[in-house]
Amino acid sequence: MRFTKTKLGVFFTGAAVAALTACSSDSSSSVDIPEQWDPAPASSEDGATYSSSRNETLDASSSSEVMDSGSEAEKASSSSAEPIANSSSDALAPESSSSAETPPSSSEAVTSSSCESPYLWSDEFEGQTIDTDKWTFEIGTGASGWGNNEWEYYTDRSENAYIKDGVLHIRANKESYEGVSYTSARMITKGKFSFTYGTVEARIALPTGKGIWPAFWMLGENIDQVSWPVCGEIDIIEAVNSENIVYGTNHWQYEGNHAQYGNNTSDFHGAKKELDITQFHTYKFTWDEKLMVMYVDDFKYHEISIEDNAGGTDAFHKPFFFLLNVAVAGNWPGFEVDDSQFPNEMLVDYIRVY
Repeated sequence: MRFTKTKLGVFFTGAAVAALTACSSDSSSSVDIPEQWDPAPASSEDGATYSSSRNETLDASSSSEVMDSGSEAEKASSSSAEPIANSSSDALAPESSSSAETPPSSSEAVTSSSCESPYLWSDEFEGQTIDTDKWTFEIGTGASGWGNNEWEYYTDRSENAYIKDGVLHIRANKESYEGVSYTSARMITKGKFSFTYGTVEARIALPTGKGIWPAFWMLGENIDQVSWPVCGEIDIIEAVNSENIVYGTNHWQYEGNHAQYGNNTSDFHGAKKELDITQFHTYKFTWDEKLMVMYVDDFKYHEISIEDNAGGTDAFHKPFFFLLNVAVAGNWPGFEVDDSQFPNEMLVDYIRVY
């Protein structure tokens, strides 16, 4: 990626989180975010464009107090980040429907599959091939392994991304290709679809295995103009290694430094969701002028207040686009890879925005 964005490895200490990110080339220093969150309840062809928070492991530094909906003063950890690249994952639960009480307020480059579609945008992956009117492939190894020292080469080949029986498969392979030992795919909607505010619902099954790192995430559409982390990053789903845990994280810039806040399904204010992430689960992300909230099968695992740009969160009031990828190795999952797991796939039944 052009920006060196690092999908920083996420480390959670209690409710505090040092997460991953990936879009900025400037290193950031620790930043303390003052208590300013609303206490109201609520959580490329050249392969060198940008990476997301999945890119670089941030060393946990100081934690900043941030209010999220589940408590009165949760701590958002911030870390020093090396130049970051962008990066930015579960299989059979019944589909759940979500209320669309938060209508999307603005959108850019909106692409709809049908004028009769009930959604602002969606992909049901029902065709024979991936819809290039909706998705672009990022190619290559990226700058510094997409800013996270990842080991895979992203391709646009059917060996790494294909549709079968109405499901998108993003496949990581162990193979010698373009001088590296692993291949995978990274798909984005940048320049084709972005939006501000709304509800995202996706049915996804994630891969697990030593050294594997799948993600479904978002970056600010203005990343080319402002770089990362100014553009903002929203990690709806990230998982690493063989953990049956899903992480949700936000990355942005506060007072000139990288700031981040996240939670996970293992411990959200004392609540825990037992998951087999290799099975399909329904993930939901709701976003309005006040809150960003993430759920899996209606279990809340992340919430953050962005009302009145609390904590410098103005980036989250602008358009964002989607990314889907499966990384191999990197600063967060580490550099031990179990080759017996390959091929290993992330499965996506659908993504819907309304």
